[in-house]
Formats: sequence, structure tokens, C-alpha cells
Amino acid sequence: METDTLRLFVLAADKLNISAAGRELGLAPSVASAWMNKLEKRIGADLLHRSTRKVALSTEGLEFLPYARDIVAREDAARAALGQGRAQVSGTLRFTAPSTFAQLYIAPILPDFIEVHPELSLDLRLSDKQFDLIDGSFDLALRNAALEDSTLRGRKLADDTRVLCASPEYLKNHGHPKSPEELGQHRLVAFGNDATLRMVKTDGTFAEFNPNAGRCNLVIDDGHSHKIATLAGAGISPNSLWSIHKELSSGDLVRVLPEYECVADTALWLIYPQANVLSAKVRIFMDFLLERIGRSPAWIEKVSQ
Repeated sequence: METDTLRLFVLAADKLNISAAGRELGLAPSVASAWMNKLEKRIGADLLHRSTRKVALSTEGLEFLPYARDIVAREDAARAALGQGRAQVSGTLRFTAPSTFAQLYIAPILPDFIEVHPELSLDLRLSDKQFDLIDGSFDLALRNAALEDSTLRGRKLADDTRVLCASPEYLKNHGHPKSPEELGQHRLVAFGNDATLRMVKTDGTFAEFNPNAGRCNLVIDDGHSHKIATLAGAGISPNSLWSIHKELSSGDLVRVLPEYECVADTALWLIYPQANVLSAKVRIFMDFLLERIGRSPAWIEKVSQ
């Protein structure tokens, strides 16, 4: 099976256009179509559904695509090791990240990346819902969770420190809890299916807090909406420091039980499937994010309350 044919399939799957994929490889439309027909006969399945209006991936194409990407990436990595890689990185990078974090920290710096790498297209899926990397054919993902899946590899972008907070108006009307036990008497806002948070005091005392305990009137699966509801006085909520550090600095939000720190295994990870070679395009984008965000995270600062 020729790698050039697989490269054509990967490009066609990204562009949903066989002719456009062929042009990128210097092939005439008729030649590109012939190559695809040959590959499908070799595979024994239709990888792409064609009509006069559009091209779409078949079920078999979706299943085959991650393996084709991996083979192409391995060839690129081997050529790069021999000094035969392309001077300009090109192609499409599929990346997924939580929408709230992406809006705050990734989207504003994307023009700088595109300026340096104009031939590399970014296909971003930004959602607080986590996509499956393999099924979605993603090259890279940002996750703010513990890296537990053994089929994934990753590099830590930054710590994900979480704190309890509420609006000044809420605390004025309902009072400040003096201990974790008093949290159950307050209105609580939970993010999705928040697990029990372990908190440690400066003197080493441990306590636990379940956001779904007590009067949990709101469970929200969107990070931005979660913060807006807290700012509006909906109750006390756990939040990542990267999401609310500006509001803490301005006084729009106030730390609750500031003598406690939340203890968690979570961090911000850049992850990719273990089976995949770390291709040049993935390495370049990872290095960019690590340099612009991870080297000196904007939210790592002292917040006085």
C-alpha cells in the first residue's frame, strides 16, 4: 500500500474534496480519483461516499482514517529524522479543547501561530464536552483532568488549581461559611458531575466537600455559564483559578474558605493518542502553546482578598 495514496485519502477526508486533495499533491483530478478507487479496491471497502454535490466519509472510512494518519505521520517523522522533511509544515491539525479555556487563552494567540505557519490549517473543536481522540481523528487535545487513560500520551501545560468562590452580593446576603461543614447550608453551583473535592488547610488539616451535596440548585456543564451564574449570585462554586483570577483580583468574586486549598490530581494536559507518531505539525503547535501559555501562566499570581 503506497503512502502517497494514503496521504491523498487523509487530505480528501480533511477537505471532503478529492480534487482539492489531489491538487495539493500535484495530481490531476482524474489521477486523484483513480488513486482513490485503487485504494478502496485494495482495502475492500468504500472509504468515501461521492455524489455530484459532496463527498463524505463512510463508516469504514472513519474507522480507517486514524490508521492512515498514523502511517503518513510515521513517514513524515522518518523523513524529518533524515533531514528530508518539508521546510514548511502543511496539512490540517485537528485539535479539541474546553471552550472556556480556549476563548480566554488560545483563540487570542491563534493569529500569531497562523502568521508563522500559513500553510498549516487548524481544525478546532472547542467544547466543554470531551471528544474521543481516536473516534474523532484528533491529532491533539487539551484536557483539564487527570491523565489516566493508558492509550494516551501527553505533556503538562500547567497546573489546574481550583478554589471555592462566590459573589460579594451572595456572601452579604447569606454570610461566609466558617468551615467546610457549613458549606452544606449554602446554595451551591456544581460544574457537570463534580466529584468530591479534598481540601487541605495551612496547618495540614484535611476536609472534603461534595458540590452535589447541600442545596445544589444548579448543575452546569458549560464553564463560562458556570462562572456567569456565580458572578450573578447563584451560590458558592468550585472554579479553576485560570477561569476566575481576574474576577478575584477585581473583587467581583471572593474566595470562600481561603485558608483551604483544593487538592486534586487534575492539571491542564496536551494529549495525543499513544499509537500516533508525534508529527511535526503536532510538535510545533504543542511547543507554541507551551511557550505562550505554559511557560508563565497568566493566572499564577497572588490574589489578595
